[in-house]
Amino acid sequence: MAPPRLLLCGDVLGHLNQLFKRVSSVNKSTGPFDALLCVGQFFPDSSDHLGEFMDYIEGRSEIPLPTYFIGDYGASAMKVLSAATKDPANLGFKMDGLRVCENLYWLKGSGKFTLHGLSVSYLSGRHSTSSQQFGTYSQDDIDALRAFAEEPGIVDLFLTNEWPSGVTTGAVTSDLPLGIFDSYGSSSAISELVTEIKPRYHVAGTKGVFYAREPYANTEAVHVTRFLGLGAVGNKDRQKFLHAISPTPASTMSASEIGMKPTNTTLCPFTSVDKAAHTDGAAKRPIDKAPESQYWRYDVSQKRQRHGDTEGNRLCFKFLSTGSCARGEKCHFQHDGDAREQCSRGVCFDFLNKGKCERGPDCNFKHSLQDEDKSFPNRRRGSGNTNTNTDRSSDCWFCLSSFSLESHLITSIGEHYYCALAKGPLVEDHVLIIPIEHTPTTLSSSSECEPELIRFQNSLKKYFKNQEKEVVFFEWFSTRGTHANLQVIPIPSSRASVVKDIFNLAAQKLGFKFTEIKKGRKSLQMKFDRKCSLFYVELPGDTILYHSVEENETFPAQFGREVLAGLLNMADRADWKNCKLGKEEETKMAENFKNRYQEYNPNP
Repeated sequence: MAPPRLLLCGDVLGHLNQLFKRVSSVNKSTGPFDALLCVGQFFPDSSDHLGEFMDYIEGRSEIPLPTYFIGDYGASAMKVLSAATKDPANLGFKMDGLRVCENLYWLKGSGKFTLHGLSVSYLSGRHSTSSQQFGTYSQDDIDALRAFAEEPGIVDLFLTNEWPSGVTTGAVTSDLPLGIFDSYGSSSAISELVTEIKPRYHVAGTKGVFYAREPYANTEAVHVTRFLGLGAVGNKDRQKFLHAISPTPASTMSASEIGMKPTNTTLCPFTSVDKAAHTDGAAKRPIDKAPESQYWRYDVSQKRQRHGDTEGNRLCFKFLSTGSCARGEKCHFQHDGDAREQCSRGVCFDFLNKGKCERGPDCNFKHSLQDEDKSFPNRRRGSGNTNTNTDRSSDCWFCLSSFSLESHLITSIGEHYYCALAKGPLVEDHVLIIPIEHTPTTLSSSSECEPELIRFQNSLKKYFKNQEKEVVFFEWFSTRGTHANLQVIPIPSSRASVVKDIFNLAAQKLGFKFTEIKKGRKSLQMKFDRKCSLFYVELPGDTILYHSVEENETFPAQFGREVLAGLLNMADRADWKNCKLGKEEETKMAENFKNRYQEYNPNP
């Protein structure tokens, strides 16, 4: 049987007419080809090419051959992909592509599947610190690929949007295109992954240039890897964006065929990365003297070492997510039934695997072990749950009894709410209003609690009014969230009139439209449905804009902050992690605020 014939394409950017015209021409002259694989951004950069793009999605134009993509970001990506996830044909655990329309398949998240006999692994999206459903990959996606890498067999193709950092190390410099050393579009996480997966072909986009690197040798493997970077469709520099390959599946090749090395083969460009990974993996962690019951809470890996599991100190993602692993006893990762149970109750995989989660408040999962009666945080009182504090977490960032509480940032404490300065503030005097009870949103507060929240809001309005500033309040409620916090951002009075337009414009870019309420929080509370995630913003003048987020809809957790960062020309401060201060500086900042706020404080 002849080997499969594939076309590889770089960033499409919505230029489907130009792409498929070229594909049809190549297919007619040198084909037929079995499939088209696209890396880099697939959706348009703006609405300019949305018309031609939607012609294909909605069936008015035909896609000439099966097309697979991983660049799930760009204009209307959320709308199109949300619809795909709701298609009954796409239900279940599918790694061979979710059908978007006839002949178009979205490779979601990360996975491994067989395409015309070839073993294909992929990582969809780009690196990001925010947790979004579309357009970014998570640590869980990376860990899943690492688990697949432990399975027997050779991966023929590895698809990523980003290039691996350092891929040009040891390559012939005369073949390097201009702009290749720009760090944009490269990721060290991809470098680490490719050293573990060891694919025969690694294909990436994003950088906008074509680069076919010389084959390089892999450590602990006999075969070589060929890296291909592809240009964008319609680029003005005439960088090659379409490339054809016809690899024989490794599963059908003899050992001598697989081990053949071309004369221009170089050393692995990621050798230093590989060595560092082995060094980190070999380093033993000191065993804490804490009681056995505390190991889960602080460092799960220590629990496993305590029980003598030194072969591997990481949990198997496949076992935790599905309850089974085909590798069985041969798996290098841990099959821990307790961790599997905690994962099923919504506990963060990073927390279980590492004992911590670097995403902090942005993470939508739980960062504490969950008893059986904590698995249903939305259960109503009186429905059989006799513990009214079952949602309270000793590791919650905002519970007053929590070990993780940053108490030096607290500025005022009432009976039902307290105020604190934000960690990593967007602006000076960036305040949070936080319920004392461990509740997921301020909208679910009882009628006796609401007046105190209003008093806090009014006092802050007066405080900032004296500084010729207006206040924007916003809150993001996720159905998987834990402890609510209402964000309070002061803005110059001169910018107050444009806040509504800025939020509506941002919503339009994300593909949704706000609903407007002019009757205040009570009206919003009546419309609030805890089964749906919700974002709302209270504008100067008491107008409220809100958006109910559907289950499969992507919504950035930092949306409110990002919009206001743009309004205030502070784009570099959109991510709170870029604005973190030392504890001493935070303490001084809080004391200064308390002194200025004292005469307005409703809880002196």
